[in-house]
Amino acid sequence: MSQATELPIPPDLAARYRGTAEGRTWLASLPGIAESLLARWRLASGLRPGVVPWNGHGAVVIPVVREDGSPAALKIAFPHDEARVERHALELWNGKGAVALEASDAATCSMLLERLDAGRPLSNAPMADAMVVWGGLVKQLGILPDDRPQWREFEHIAARAEQWSDDLPADWDLLGRPFPRWLLEAALEVCQTRGAVGRRSARDVLVHADLHYLNILARPGLGGTDGKPTPDGFAAIDPQPMIGEPEFGVAPLLWNRLQDLPLNQPESGLRDRCADFSSAAGLDPEVARQWAVAREVANALWYAGKPGHRGDLARSLWVASTLAGRTLEGLPPARALPEPGAAVGAG
Repeated sequence: MSQATELPIPPDLAARYRGTAEGRTWLASLPGIAESLLARWRLASGLRPGVVPWNGHGAVVIPVVREDGSPAALKIAFPHDEARVERHALELWNGKGAVALEASDAATCSMLLERLDAGRPLSNAPMADAMVVWGGLVKQLGILPDDRPQWREFEHIAARAEQWSDDLPADWDLLGRPFPRWLLEAALEVCQTRGAVGRRSARDVLVHADLHYLNILARPGLGGTDGKPTPDGFAAIDPQPMIGEPEFGVAPLLWNRLQDLPLNQPESGLRDRCADFSSAAGLDPEVARQWAVAREVANALWYAGKPGHRGDLARSLWVASTLAGRTLEGLPPARALPEPGAAVGAG
């Protein structure tokens, strides 16, 4: 059922990967990979001539049609650690709270997925509705470990914290101490405290570590109740799966949609968002706040070492310091900070 098709490469994906030999090789391989998988899985491309396929940060997603005429999506990811373990998490979730996986090809980091509505992300929903959907999905996604082999593929959150305990101070020094020591120490305290707790905890679950609003898409044909969206009408994508405390997964909600914070009191608005979303998912708001401080300090150090990310660095510092209780001076107002992936600035 496969059909020959041109595969235009999305410009932002091309810009992101053409800077290295490995990236250029992957970009050049995409049409061939797509053609091979269309044939193997007996699919027809649903991509209209001249239309650029949807893409995320590290993958291209092609609309396809199965032999029975039903829609699906073919995702081809750049081979990296997170992409290699994504299929294992989707297998464990089995379509409950996350996009359903129908087939996968480990050699090319490709998957045949349920077709979701890319035009209806949770970022379009009012914050009160987003909270209900997000909280319900987290409850579905937080499954307990068992004896299935997929569980052996995931990093433990406590191990990440232990690694940060070594890496964050070294990076902070190497990068010229780009923010005050007290904020670094706040993150290190979280790593030491939560890392130790995580090693002893019986609360380990599968955690979607990047569950922000754009990584939750509507399921076509599933409406809400009385016009309100419900968790059953949405599914998570791009999981970045880990094992450990579920509160680790709250942080991405806090560094996205800063423009929706109250104009007059964005700092208390951010802390309230952390508490409200945590409660909606049955999580501990204080533990979520702590993990968000550590994660944003780690993000800030990553941005500090990358030319062109001054806006991203400012956003991470604003979020981390605000959640730590002492918003740093000299940063732009919350609503002037860029959304992740949108910042362009001088190095």
